[in-house]
Amino acid sequence: MSEETKGELVCNANDIQVKQALRVLIDDYPVAIVRDSMGDIHAIADTCSHADISLSEGEVEGCAIECWGHGSQFDLRSGQPLQLPAYDPVPVFAVTIDGDDVYVDVTNVVNGASVDHY
Repeated sequence: MSEETKGELVCNANDIQVKQALRVLIDDYPVAIVRDSMGDIHAIADTCSHADISLSEGEVEGCAIECWGHGSQFDLRSGQPLQLPAYDPVPVFAVTIDGDDVYVDVTNVVNGASVDHY
């Protein structure tokens, strides 16, 4: 598999602890790389759909991340809001793990959510 089909190399898997998130920029687009409670790695847009707040600064519990601003929670697999006040999903991007390298393809939105500013 070529790097082009994997997306952008964003970090090493060891850079992200369980229940933590890392903010990265891919072509100036903010993405949260998140390791859920089970240790799986996800990539979602790093901006809450309710307010212009970084999701990577929120808490991770199970397979969800909570926006610290108003308490909205998002499913890391689907991007769907699990808790109000957010009602729009956030984009979820394709992730490829190759060894310890984590690649994200922001051109491959796996949940069909609209991507602003890319």
